[in-house]
Amino acid sequence: MTDPLRPTVGVGVLHLFCRLTPLADAEAILAAAKGAEADGAQVVTVAILGHKADLAFMALGSDLWRLRRLQADLQAAGLEVSDSYVSLTELSEYAQGVPEEMRQARLYPKLPPEGKPAWCFYPMSKRRLPEQNWFTLPYDDRKELMYEHGASGRTFAGRVLQVVTGSTGLDDYEWGVTLFAVHPDDLKDVVYTMRFDRASAIYAEFGPFYTGMVATVEEVLDRIGLYRGDA
Repeated sequence: MTDPLRPTVGVGVLHLFCRLTPLADAEAILAAAKGAEADGAQVVTVAILGHKADLAFMALGSDLWRLRRLQADLQAAGLEVSDSYVSLTELSEYAQGVPEEMRQARLYPKLPPEGKPAWCFYPMSKRRLPEQNWFTLPYDDRKELMYEHGASGRTFAGRVLQVVTGSTGLDDYEWGVTLFAVHPDDLKDVVYTMRFDRASAIYAEFGPFYTGMVATVEEVLDRIGLYRGDA
C-alpha cells in the first residue's frame, strides 16, 4: 500500500469535470463518491450547465492518493474527465492574522454550504506584464489592494461563499476560485463587482468558467438522466 501523501497544512482539492459516455454506470459512480466520503474526503457533486461538461466533482481530502483513486474510480465507472483542476486549501499571506475560526474555515472548509446551490468555478492568476507585474509590487501595496478586494467580497456575506485554493506550481493558474451562492445572479453580481477592484482590474487573468447546480450525487445523476433512485 502506497503511503498517504498529505500537505503539511490544509487539504488537497481536486475539481473533475466529466462527460457521460455510453458506459456510464450510475451505481458505480455513486459507489466511487460514497467510497471517497467513507475514507474521509468531502465530495461536492454539481450538474454542469452548458457544453463544457455534464457534471463535476469537487473533492477535498488530506491524502492526494485517495483523491487520485476517486478520479480512477469515476473513470472506471464510465465517465470521461474532460477537464480538471488541482489545488490546495491555503491561508493567504495577507490573512495570517485572522482569528483561528476563520483560519480553520479556510484551511479545512466544510462543503457544500447549506442553502447555496448555485455554483461556479474558475482559475485565475496575477499578471506579469512590464507595467502590470503583481510580483514586483511591494508587499504593503499588494496587501492594501487585497484588503480592498476582500472588502468588496464581504459585502456578499450570506449570499456567496468563496473558496479560494492555491495552485501555484500545481496547475496552469495560480489560484482556483469556487463560489457557492443562494441564486445564480449572485454569482454574476459578485464577480462583476469584484472585477472593478484594482487587484482584479489591473492585475488579474481569468481562465474558463464552469457553472452549475449543487445537489447530492443521487440527485445530480437523476437530473442528468442517468439514475433513478426508485428503479
